[in-house]
Amino acid sequence: MTSATVAATGKWTATGNMPAAAGWYGQHDNAVVLSGTKVLVIGGADGSAAALTRAAVYDHATKTWTVKGSLQTSRRLFTATRLADGKVLVAGGISGTAQFPAPGLAAAEIYDPETGTWTSTGSMRTARWGHCAVLVGDKVLVAGGTTMRSAQSVKALHSAELFDPHTGTWTETAPMTDARNGHPALVLANGRVLVVGGTLPTARDEDTALAYCELFDPNAGTWSPTGALLAPRSGHQATALSSGGAVLVTGGRAPGGPGDGTFDPFSRAGAELYLQDTGRWTAAPDMPGGRALHRAVPLGTTRVLVVGGSDGAGDDVGYASAAVFDFTTRSWSTVSGLSTGRFAFAAAPLSDKLVLVAGGVVRSGLAAARPDVQDLTATSEVFDVDAAVTS
Repeated sequence: MTSATVAATGKWTATGNMPAAAGWYGQHDNAVVLSGTKVLVIGGADGSAAALTRAAVYDHATKTWTVKGSLQTSRRLFTATRLADGKVLVAGGISGTAQFPAPGLAAAEIYDPETGTWTSTGSMRTARWGHCAVLVGDKVLVAGGTTMRSAQSVKALHSAELFDPHTGTWTETAPMTDARNGHPALVLANGRVLVVGGTLPTARDEDTALAYCELFDPNAGTWSPTGALLAPRSGHQATALSSGGAVLVTGGRAPGGPGDGTFDPFSRAGAELYLQDTGRWTAAPDMPGGRALHRAVPLGTTRVLVVGGSDGAGDDVGYASAAVFDFTTRSWSTVSGLSTGRFAFAAAPLSDKLVLVAGGVVRSGLAAARPDVQDLTATSEVFDVDAAVTS
């Protein structure tokens, strides 16, 4: 389905640089909005894929970043979830330098924004990375991810756990119907949790994108299948619209594989809409261009900013382009692009019209200065959807 676009609008403004550059490849290791216009950014990976311990807070009132202690354990591909009391739970991930298979982490810790300190809490029952985490009531649901299968292989997980912040303990809950990794998850308006697509490892350096989706009912503690995506997706984004009654899914890595006759060097431009009342996905207009490893950030309840990303096929250069989807008109508008193109970065809403983008990968593979080290950025920018574009 083709997209309808209009002339570029909105404006990006450079703001303070992060204390150090980093990249984030997970779905749920993204920036966390603390309160007002303060945003917490945690851990991630350096250019050599080594996990980091750094933590910093951006304050939009002063346009500055402040170091806020360090994680007790270096992490990438972890989850970060804001609790009901304003603290932040960080769970799982991979620590140390790049290796295969990674042993993964079960350890969890909590950040207190009042004191700026990190404290250990109970460990998960299963070590995992690339999992999802969402707040349901006052507890945190963690599901899926990847763990070691043997000294030479990994496996995706079905298992799910609930964290109780009052006791600092984890309790097993019903497993998902399908094992998966790298899947977005979000809470719908009816209180159920929607899990969307993801991947299943099939070999050491290969995985298969999934179209299967499912729902978790916090009251019953059970999972059930729901409508499948029209196209399998990994490296995609899922964003709630209309206060959680609808979900927009965008992009994803290039489909197919070398040698099987279906390989496509370009990331997906397709978008889909899910309505909780029907439990089905329908095609939305295509984005102005395909992208994976991007971020999709809500602008209020009816608009979504999609920004950055890459082609997802290797030797990547970060995209600077951005677009806004309007749920009311079911259309895309081209908006002003980033000053620095990037993928695998952090992003968070500062208000219904402001979005923060920080860090990320600028170039990798043969596009980078050294093919074995990614070029990262510490820059950050703020988008104002209502600002006038000036030449």
